[in-house]
Amino acid sequence: MANLLKVQDLQAAYGHAQALFGVSFEINQGEAITLLGRNGMGRSTTIKCLFGLLPVMAGSVSFCGREINRLPSHSIARLGLGLVPEGRQVFPNLTVEENLVATARAPGAGNRNARPWTLKRVYEFFPRLQERRDNLGSQLSGGEQQMLAIGRALMTNPQLLVLDEATEGLAPIIRTEIWTALKELKQEGLSQIIIDKNVRALAGFTDRHYVLEKGRVVWQGDSAALQSEPGIIEQYLGV
Repeated sequence: MANLLKVQDLQAAYGHAQALFGVSFEINQGEAITLLGRNGMGRSTTIKCLFGLLPVMAGSVSFCGREINRLPSHSIARLGLGLVPEGRQVFPNLTVEENLVATARAPGAGNRNARPWTLKRVYEFFPRLQERRDNLGSQLSGGEQQMLAIGRALMTNPQLLVLDEATEGLAPIIRTEIWTALKELKQEGLSQIIIDKNVRALAGFTDRHYVLEKGRVVWQGDSAALQSEPGIIEQYLGV
Protein backbone atom coordinates (compact mmCIF):
# COMPACT_ATOMS: atom_id res chain seq x y z
CA MET A 1 0.00 0.00 0.00
CA ALA A 2 1.53 3.30 -1.14
CA ASN A 3 2.27 6.00 1.40
CA LEU A 4 0.20 9.11 0.72
CA LEU A 5 0.98 11.56 3.52
CA LYS A 6 3.77 11.49 6.08
CA VAL A 7 4.12 13.98 8.94
CA GLN A 8 7.41 13.87 10.84
CA ASP A 9 8.28 15.69 14.07
CA LEU A 10 5.98 18.61 13.29
CA GLN A 11 6.41 21.72 15.43
CA ALA A 12 4.34 24.89 15.18
CA ALA A 13 3.45 27.96 17.23
CA TYR A 14 1.06 30.85 17.47
CA GLY A 15 3.40 33.77 18.01
CA HIS A 16 5.58 32.86 20.99
CA ALA A 17 3.24 30.10 22.20
CA GLN A 18 4.33 26.73 20.86
CA ALA A 19 1.36 24.49 20.02
CA LEU A 20 2.89 21.38 18.42
CA PHE A 21 5.86 19.51 19.86
CA GLY A 22 6.96 16.89 17.36
CA VAL A 23 3.72 15.44 15.96
CA SER A 24 4.24 12.43 13.67
CA PHE A 25 1.76 10.24 11.78
CA GLU A 26 1.16 8.85 8.31
CA ILE A 27 -1.62 7.65 6.07
CA ASN A 28 -1.47 5.24 3.16
CA GLN A 29 -3.48 5.27 -0.04
CA GLY A 30 -7.08 4.23 0.67
CA GLU A 31 -6.84 4.48 4.46
CA ALA A 32 -8.93 6.54 6.86
CA ILE A 33 -7.29 7.72 10.08
CA THR A 34 -8.39 9.94 12.94
CA LEU A 35 -6.77 12.64 15.02
CA LEU A 36 -8.36 12.44 18.46
CA GLY A 37 -8.14 14.51 21.60
CA ARG A 38 -9.85 17.23 23.56
CA ASN A 39 -10.25 20.77 22.24
CA GLY A 40 -7.04 22.77 22.27
CA MET A 41 -4.72 19.75 22.12
CA GLY A 42 -3.32 20.40 18.64
CA ARG A 43 -5.62 18.61 16.20
CA SER A 44 -6.82 21.64 14.23
CA THR A 45 -3.36 23.22 14.45
CA THR A 46 -1.96 20.12 12.78
CA ILE A 47 -4.50 20.46 9.97
CA LYS A 48 -3.58 24.13 9.49
CA CYS A 49 0.05 23.07 9.05
CA LEU A 50 -0.90 20.43 6.47
CA PHE A 51 -2.62 23.06 4.34
CA GLY A 52 -0.03 25.80 4.73
CA LEU A 53 -2.35 27.93 6.85
CA LEU A 54 0.16 28.01 9.71
CA PRO A 55 3.94 28.07 9.27
CA VAL A 56 5.88 24.97 10.30
CA MET A 57 8.70 25.70 12.77
CA ALA A 58 10.37 22.34 12.39
CA GLY A 59 9.69 18.89 10.99
CA SER A 60 8.20 18.02 7.62
CA VAL A 61 4.99 17.21 5.77
CA SER A 62 5.32 15.02 2.68
CA PHE A 63 2.53 14.24 0.21
CA CYS A 64 3.10 11.56 -2.41
CA GLY A 65 6.79 11.69 -1.54
CA ARG A 66 7.10 15.46 -2.00
CA GLU A 67 7.75 17.82 0.89
CA ILE A 68 4.94 20.38 0.89
CA ASN A 69 5.31 22.32 4.15
CA ARG A 70 6.95 25.29 2.42
CA LEU A 71 4.33 25.61 -0.30
CA PRO A 72 1.52 28.20 -0.23
CA SER A 73 -1.91 26.85 0.67
CA HIS A 74 -3.36 27.19 -2.85
CA SER A 75 -0.52 25.07 -4.26
CA ILE A 76 -1.09 22.40 -1.60
CA ALA A 77 -4.79 22.24 -2.45
CA ARG A 78 -3.99 21.76 -6.13
CA LEU A 79 -1.80 18.76 -5.30
CA GLY A 80 -4.89 16.85 -4.20
CA LEU A 81 -5.72 17.71 -0.59
CA GLY A 82 -9.35 18.61 0.06
CA LEU A 83 -10.42 20.32 3.29
CA VAL A 84 -13.78 20.31 5.05
CA PRO A 85 -13.00 23.08 7.55
CA GLU A 86 -14.19 23.44 11.10
CA GLY A 87 -17.38 25.48 11.15
CA ARG A 88 -18.11 24.43 7.54
CA GLN A 89 -17.40 27.92 6.13
CA VAL A 90 -19.76 27.68 3.15
CA PHE A 91 -20.22 30.86 1.15
CA PRO A 92 -23.41 32.30 2.66
CA ASN A 93 -24.36 34.53 -0.27
CA LEU A 94 -23.84 31.91 -2.97
CA THR A 95 -26.34 29.21 -3.88
CA VAL A 96 -25.64 25.56 -3.18
CA GLU A 97 -24.69 25.02 -6.80
CA GLU A 98 -22.48 28.11 -6.88
CA ASN A 99 -20.72 26.89 -3.73
CA LEU A 100 -20.04 23.54 -5.37
CA VAL A 101 -18.61 24.89 -8.61
CA ALA A 102 -16.70 27.84 -7.09
CA THR A 103 -13.58 25.81 -6.31
CA ALA A 104 -14.17 22.77 -8.56
CA ARG A 105 -11.11 21.20 -10.10
CA ALA A 106 -10.56 18.33 -12.52
CA PRO A 107 -8.68 15.28 -11.19
CA GLY A 108 -4.91 15.68 -11.09
CA ALA A 109 -2.55 13.36 -12.91
CA GLY A 110 -1.89 11.33 -9.75
CA ASN A 111 -5.54 10.96 -8.77
CA ARG A 112 -6.52 7.30 -8.73
CA ASN A 113 -10.26 7.79 -8.45
CA ALA A 114 -11.92 5.84 -11.23
CA ARG A 115 -14.95 8.17 -11.24
CA PRO A 116 -14.26 11.89 -11.07
CA TRP A 117 -16.42 14.04 -8.83
CA THR A 118 -18.78 16.16 -10.90
CA LEU A 119 -21.83 18.21 -9.98
CA LYS A 120 -24.05 15.31 -11.07
CA ARG A 121 -22.16 12.84 -8.91
CA VAL A 122 -22.25 15.09 -5.83
CA TYR A 123 -26.00 15.47 -6.26
CA GLU A 124 -26.33 11.69 -6.49
CA PHE A 125 -24.23 11.33 -3.34
CA PHE A 126 -26.14 14.01 -1.41
CA PRO A 127 -29.66 14.20 -2.95
CA ARG A 128 -30.63 16.88 -0.45
CA LEU A 129 -28.14 19.26 -2.05
CA GLN A 130 -29.86 18.85 -5.40
CA GLU A 131 -33.18 19.62 -3.74
CA ARG A 132 -31.68 22.82 -2.30
CA ARG A 133 -29.47 23.70 -5.27
CA ASP A 134 -30.95 27.20 -5.68
CA ASN A 135 -30.94 28.04 -1.96
CA LEU A 136 -28.24 30.30 -0.51
CA GLY A 137 -25.68 28.79 1.81
CA SER A 138 -27.09 30.90 4.64
CA GLN A 139 -30.52 29.31 4.17
CA LEU A 140 -29.32 25.76 4.87
CA SER A 141 -29.49 23.84 8.13
CA GLY A 142 -26.27 22.85 9.88
CA GLY A 143 -26.46 19.33 8.47
CA GLU A 144 -27.08 20.59 4.95
CA GLN A 145 -24.16 23.00 5.28
CA GLN A 146 -21.91 20.13 6.30
CA MET A 147 -23.04 18.08 3.29
CA LEU A 148 -22.30 21.13 1.15
CA ALA A 149 -18.84 21.54 2.70
CA ILE A 150 -18.06 17.89 1.98
CA GLY A 151 -19.48 18.14 -1.54
CA ARG A 152 -17.45 21.28 -2.21
CA ALA A 153 -14.26 19.48 -1.11
CA LEU A 154 -15.12 16.46 -3.27
CA MET A 155 -15.56 18.76 -6.28
CA THR A 156 -11.81 19.46 -6.07
CA ASN A 157 -11.30 15.72 -6.78
CA PRO A 158 -8.90 15.21 -3.87
CA GLN A 159 -6.66 12.23 -3.23
CA LEU A 160 -6.94 12.98 0.49
CA LEU A 161 -10.04 14.37 2.19
CA VAL A 162 -9.46 16.09 5.54
CA LEU A 163 -12.43 16.80 7.83
CA ASP A 164 -11.98 19.08 10.82
CA GLU A 165 -14.80 18.46 13.35
CA ALA A 166 -16.80 16.33 10.93
CA THR A 167 -20.08 16.25 12.89
CA GLU A 168 -19.74 18.98 15.52
CA GLY A 169 -23.07 20.48 16.52
CA LEU A 170 -25.17 18.20 14.32
CA ALA A 171 -28.27 16.26 15.33
CA PRO A 172 -27.75 12.50 15.86
CA ILE A 173 -29.70 11.54 12.72
CA ILE A 174 -27.57 13.88 10.58
CA ARG A 175 -24.39 12.55 12.18
CA THR A 176 -25.41 9.07 11.08
CA GLU A 177 -25.88 10.33 7.52
CA ILE A 178 -22.42 11.89 7.53
CA TRP A 179 -20.81 8.70 8.93
CA THR A 180 -22.55 6.66 6.23
CA ALA A 181 -21.23 9.03 3.56
CA LEU A 182 -17.65 8.87 4.89
CA LYS A 183 -17.82 5.10 5.08
CA GLU A 184 -18.93 4.95 1.44
CA LEU A 185 -16.05 7.21 0.46
CA LYS A 186 -13.66 4.92 2.33
CA GLN A 187 -15.05 1.90 0.51
CA GLU A 188 -14.44 3.69 -2.79
CA GLY A 189 -10.80 4.13 -1.82
CA LEU A 190 -10.72 7.82 -0.90
CA SER A 191 -8.15 8.45 1.84
CA GLN A 192 -9.39 10.48 4.81
CA ILE A 193 -8.14 12.23 7.93
CA ILE A 194 -11.01 12.81 10.34
CA ILE A 195 -11.17 14.97 13.45
CA ASP A 196 -14.21 14.33 15.61
CA LYS A 197 -15.26 13.35 19.11
CA ASN A 198 -17.56 10.44 18.21
CA VAL A 199 -14.93 7.78 18.74
CA ARG A 200 -17.20 4.76 18.59
CA ALA A 201 -18.69 5.78 15.26
CA LEU A 202 -15.23 6.43 13.84
CA ALA A 203 -13.85 3.13 15.05
CA GLY A 204 -16.36 1.31 12.89
CA PHE A 205 -14.65 2.16 9.60
CA THR A 206 -11.31 3.88 10.20
CA ASP A 207 -7.94 2.13 10.13
CA ARG A 208 -5.81 3.90 12.74
CA HIS A 209 -6.11 6.51 15.44
CA TYR A 210 -3.67 9.09 16.77
CA VAL A 211 -4.46 10.70 20.13
CA LEU A 212 -3.05 14.19 20.73
CA GLU A 213 -2.44 15.71 24.15
CA LYS A 214 -0.83 19.13 24.54
CA GLY A 215 0.61 19.11 21.03
CA ARG A 216 2.05 15.59 21.16
CA VAL A 217 0.92 12.18 19.93
CA VAL A 218 0.50 10.23 23.16
CA TRP A 219 -1.14 7.08 21.74
CA GLN A 220 -1.62 5.42 18.38
CA GLY A 221 -3.19 2.17 17.26
CA ASP A 222 -5.92 0.55 15.22
CA SER A 223 -9.61 0.43 16.07
CA ALA A 224 -9.36 -2.92 17.84
CA ALA A 225 -6.60 -1.61 20.10
CA LEU A 226 -8.53 1.58 20.85
CA GLN A 227 -11.69 -0.30 21.77
CA SER A 228 -9.72 -2.73 23.95
CA GLU A 229 -8.29 0.16 25.99
CA PRO A 230 -11.26 2.12 27.35
CA GLY A 231 -8.90 3.93 29.71
CA ILE A 232 -7.36 5.72 26.71
CA ILE A 233 -10.74 7.14 25.74
CA GLU A 234 -11.51 8.20 29.30
CA GLN A 235 -8.08 9.72 29.95
CA TYR A 236 -7.51 11.66 26.77
CA LEU A 237 -10.95 12.19 25.24
CA GLY A 238 -13.12 12.65 28.31
CA VAL A 239 -16.04 10.68 26.87
